[in-house]
Amino acid sequence: MKANLTILPGDGVGPEVTAAARRVLDAVAEQGGHEFACTEHLIGGCAIDATGEPLPDATCEACLSADAVLLGAVGGPKWSDPNAPVRPEQGLLALRSALGVFANLRPVRVQPALAGRSPLKNDRLDGVDFVVVRELTGGAYFGAKTRTEDDASDECRYSVAEIERVVRRAFELARTRNHHLTSVDKANVLETSRLWRSTAERVAADYPDVTLEHQLVDSMAMQLLAQPGHYDVIVTENLFGDILTDEAAALTGSLGLMPSASLGKGKRGLYEPIHGSAPDIAGQGVANPLGTIASVALLLRHSLDLPDAADAVEAAVAHVAEHSPLPRDLGGDADTESVTAAVVAALDVAAPAREVA
Repeated sequence: MKANLTILPGDGVGPEVTAAARRVLDAVAEQGGHEFACTEHLIGGCAIDATGEPLPDATCEACLSADAVLLGAVGGPKWSDPNAPVRPEQGLLALRSALGVFANLRPVRVQPALAGRSPLKNDRLDGVDFVVVRELTGGAYFGAKTRTEDDASDECRYSVAEIERVVRRAFELARTRNHHLTSVDKANVLETSRLWRSTAERVAADYPDVTLEHQLVDSMAMQLLAQPGHYDVIVTENLFGDILTDEAAALTGSLGLMPSASLGKGKRGLYEPIHGSAPDIAGQGVANPLGTIASVALLLRHSLDLPDAADAVEAAVAHVAEHSPLPRDLGGDADTESVTAAVVAALDVAAPAREVA
């Protein structure tokens, strides 16, 4: 397979973890006989410093012409003023809009060897393996905003079309897993949630092989900790998804393990770890690359149709999580280079036969 990939290192530890991810991509390409042409472009704070814009036109064009986009992180103290007219996160929001990605997939899988890193009792973590599908382009983040000296407002607005497309994506995903979908809303209070629930119920008629259940978001926040093994695929709106996925990261023991994929109608997607730019450790060579490497697995699976290679990368990450070396946030003392080298070495063992695509 030949593929064009756009790499956006971004700010903080972004350049370090994306460099690690590129090493894994190179190994996958060599083992599978693929050609991955990777080009790097600016986004976020470093783009503001260089061009005055958080998403330069050249970056946007490169992303739109790519088969997939891999992002490190954006932001940092240098650009943290919330009242600044131009901010790093604006680049990420603009990129999501330009790519037309509306469904953010965040897998949550507890590695048995790391269960002790979670604040939960280990018996509650057995078999935890679910995916949160977060709607990405609507809700309060994108609604009309007002502010005066005395009050402020953020409009939460959703259309049937916005809800239906992300719910269908979640149903399709559930069909490939355990055929169980949990839709999270606040339908006892919010009109947008009542629309969400009724739309989900209508769409469910097209997926009779998938069981749909509803959960109020406040109850869901509790149930994720009380019985996380119950869930398979969870779908919810933008704000709720943002909060619940950070909570779910606690189950795995570290944000540094968590990958994500932002998908639209086609194959092209935006892939990134869910951790931030971690400016306190940037440049020290100690960042955890496993979340970014796991995001590479999602890229291989969803954008490049290389499921065997994706499985091999995930198996290599699991091998390192079990056998070390581990980075600081997982209780070890290994640097980024050592962890990356261990994943590549494990990938040699887990590599599938050469794929043809």
